[in-house]
Amino acid sequence: MKKKILSVLMATAMVLSLGACGSSDSGSGSGSDGKYTVGICQLVQHDALDAATQGFKDALVEELGEENVTFDEQNAQNDPNTCATIVNGFVSANVDLILANATPALQAAAAGTDTIPILGTSVTEYGVALEIDDFNGTVGKNISGTSDLAPLDGQADMVQELFPDAKNIGLLYCSAEANSQYQVDTVKGFLEEKGYTCEYYAFSDSNDLSAVVTQAAENSDVIYVPTDNTCANNTEIIRNVCMPAKVPVVAGEEGICAGCGVATLSISYYDLGVATGKMAAKILKGESKIEEMPIEYAPNFVKKYNKDICDELGIAVPEGYEAIE
Repeated sequence: MKKKILSVLMATAMVLSLGACGSSDSGSGSGSDGKYTVGICQLVQHDALDAATQGFKDALVEELGEENVTFDEQNAQNDPNTCATIVNGFVSANVDLILANATPALQAAAAGTDTIPILGTSVTEYGVALEIDDFNGTVGKNISGTSDLAPLDGQADMVQELFPDAKNIGLLYCSAEANSQYQVDTVKGFLEEKGYTCEYYAFSDSNDLSAVVTQAAENSDVIYVPTDNTCANNTEIIRNVCMPAKVPVVAGEEGICAGCGVATLSISYYDLGVATGKMAAKILKGESKIEEMPIEYAPNFVKKYNKDICDELGIAVPEGYEAIE
């Protein structure tokens, strides 16, 4: 009799265990009652990423209703390892969807789950970030999102428009950010076609940024900074070196330009977040399959300039540029 009872208990435990495994592996589905939990992993706090997160939240609330969506929003303080820890927490909690804001957050999310839908934003090039050869614009599996890639040829045109007599362009970027490497490699080709000499100035983290910027300022007529998160989080360091040296900085996005640059051809990160939020709503409501959703790109690019820095450096900005407010 005892053996029979024990057998029944063991069989029951196995059924419950299998049911629990099925629940944790499902990734999404707890929103069957029309209420959803969304995990947000943001790499670091700075204007561009903050705007993307806010746009995402605003759009999703508008689409689903404030009472139907709960956000678990966490910031990794620019530490990729912390991104992994945050994502693991989301997976354990079985959130309905993950927003990965910036490339290291996307990489951590991709490594953390292949079932929960993942949307990236503020990611420049998904093929580079996810090491996909011959990337065709759709990641597949459980990943899609939006790209913050501005036309790099247009940024090179901007350098030539503003500084036609410059000769040496310093390319300043964080070597730990794969998409920063992609941007400087690409823009270097466009600048060299225009006759400029380009030199890489890579730093590994914020600790050696000041020394590398100083070297770049000593050897460059103009410095180009891509959409680099570490630079965006440390614009004061760049400005404090470049302004006394009278070396202008052309930036890949508006937040960096506002902090230390003279001009940018940039997107609205808030609008990028809104587009990502609308994608999330379609996924959660079952209107679209994430594996079939191509990466979306910003539709509009605006030439902007930093009036204070341009005035201080005596740079005359041609027509067609908007002052950063």
